[in-house]
Amino acid sequence: MSITTMATRPESPKLSFTRPKGAVGKASTLKTRQAHARTAQVVDTNLGSYDRTDPFMAFNVLLKILGSLPSRIGGCQFKLTPEEHKLSLHLLNIVEPFVGLAPSRRTITRQPTEILDSIAFHVDSKRDLMSLALSCQRMHDIVFPRHFQYRHIRCKVSSLSVWNHLMVHRSLARNVRKLEILDERAASTELLIPSDILNSDTDMESTDDELGMHEKQERFLVGALGKMTSLASFTWACNHSPISIDNVWPTLLKCHSLQEVDISDNLAFSDAATAESESSSSSKSRRPIVLPDLKSVAVRSTKHAYGSTKHPVLSRIGAMLTHAPNLETLDIAYAQARNSPGSHPTADELLLYSRFPRLTSLTLSNLRCTIADAPATFLATHTHLTHLRLDLGTSSRLVLPANALPHLRELHCNRDVATAVLSCPSDAPRPLETLKGVRLAGPHTPCPDPTLGSPDQLFLASLRRFGADVRRIELAGWSEMEDIRRLAEAVPNLVWLDIGKKGASRGPPVSNAAEWALLLAGLPELTTFHGVRFFYEVAATASGTSANLTMADRSRVRKNDEVAGVLAWKCTKLRRVDHWEEGGGKVVVLVRDGERERGGEKVRWEVRRVKA
Repeated sequence: MSITTMATRPESPKLSFTRPKGAVGKASTLKTRQAHARTAQVVDTNLGSYDRTDPFMAFNVLLKILGSLPSRIGGCQFKLTPEEHKLSLHLLNIVEPFVGLAPSRRTITRQPTEILDSIAFHVDSKRDLMSLALSCQRMHDIVFPRHFQYRHIRCKVSSLSVWNHLMVHRSLARNVRKLEILDERAASTELLIPSDILNSDTDMESTDDELGMHEKQERFLVGALGKMTSLASFTWACNHSPISIDNVWPTLLKCHSLQEVDISDNLAFSDAATAESESSSSSKSRRPIVLPDLKSVAVRSTKHAYGSTKHPVLSRIGAMLTHAPNLETLDIAYAQARNSPGSHPTADELLLYSRFPRLTSLTLSNLRCTIADAPATFLATHTHLTHLRLDLGTSSRLVLPANALPHLRELHCNRDVATAVLSCPSDAPRPLETLKGVRLAGPHTPCPDPTLGSPDQLFLASLRRFGADVRRIELAGWSEMEDIRRLAEAVPNLVWLDIGKKGASRGPPVSNAAEWALLLAGLPELTTFHGVRFFYEVAATASGTSANLTMADRSRVRKNDEVAGVLAWKCTKLRRVDHWEEGGGKVVVLVRDGERERGGEKVRWEVRRVKA
């Protein structure tokens, strides 16, 4: 009995001790579940519900989790659950690249060099490249040696070292956006070549075969041009070399990123057939080659006799334009070569068969047209024209159909063409604002039809009826002062007026400044007037400067002050007139101080430079 009793006595305290321990464990488990329930209501622990590109949301969720820790009960205070711990690490990975103190692995400077080079490749402007290069040293080491100096290259055909360098380094040739090929007689200061090409040693410039030198230059040029796959602008001014643009054009057709072409070459107007290479390449292809991004084409001749012909044609130019269906700007100008008289090229085929639906600017200078309906048909078809310069040298009158040129804003032509355009009937008024190139011959010019009046009268009548929106007129010349008076009566709302030259030069300052001021008073909105010299030449550059002036200069300053006062009194908005030096890039500006003196403003005149 005693042994049994002694064996069973320790068991009862164990049983009594185990019961309160189980009760405490159940209570703590209940509190933990309540704390977990409160936390689950605060945030969502699903990692996929948080966007990696939104650090602000991740930061706010972290604040909510940390803010809920002090409010938890018992042993759960300041403790994270396993789900919350995983979520916190995930949110920290989202926030760290944006607010981390250490440099992140995702920054652009830690990318491979090839990726950084590709990024700089898509930046075309040199100004933007400069900003990109100044961002850090690594971008500077990539942009300057490979992109900044290769965006714009200007050199001659004989620069064989440049063409050889671009042929060997294709990755650098694809970085060229603008290429200008100058004439062989151009100065070396006009060249723009990357510095690493200038410092390289090469024997490409020398050759033992002088007869094959031009063929070698052409071969290297075409080879380098074929590597410029991202070329956007091409300028050809090589007019003193046997190499023609025909030999270069087939290679340019392979550059589909080309946007602008400017050609100055007499051989472009020659009567030779199109290059064989271009015709062969076109015949092999199933469909014609198209340059979809080519928006601007300018073809001009030079006054040098080399390459000029007595019978110029536009066949080569027409063949080039067939590859540019999306053309917006077209400029064809022919200049008569010195000591080489000849006829002007005929534009009949170009006007009859060429169509450019997106054409907005057209310039045809010193061309002739034998078919009277060709210009009218071309202008009536291209309804999006806003700028037109027409010089076809035809004696027949231009007759446009109704509603032609509805969006025309600027017109540069002779008097008869301007009359035809202004008098063309239209359902809506044209937004014509600028008129240039008209010459007023005076009322004594012979009239082809006395019943209709003189050509000047027809022009002024059409301008008076349909030129209400014209704000700027630049005349090619005038005959009498009465012509300017009748022009001011026809268009009283002019803001800019340039009457051109009356003779060979504009002559000395006029003595009837008061009469001119009275004439210009009929233009109350006029701010700029050119063509007449009102001011005398003085040593000082501004009124009111009397130090170190001779008696003659002081007298001229007083006269200039009087002229400025008369012009400002009669023309309340006039601000800019001609300087006493012609072609100096200077103008005389009337400055009004705003102080009233004898019923008018106090005016002083200043000499300022303007851009050409």
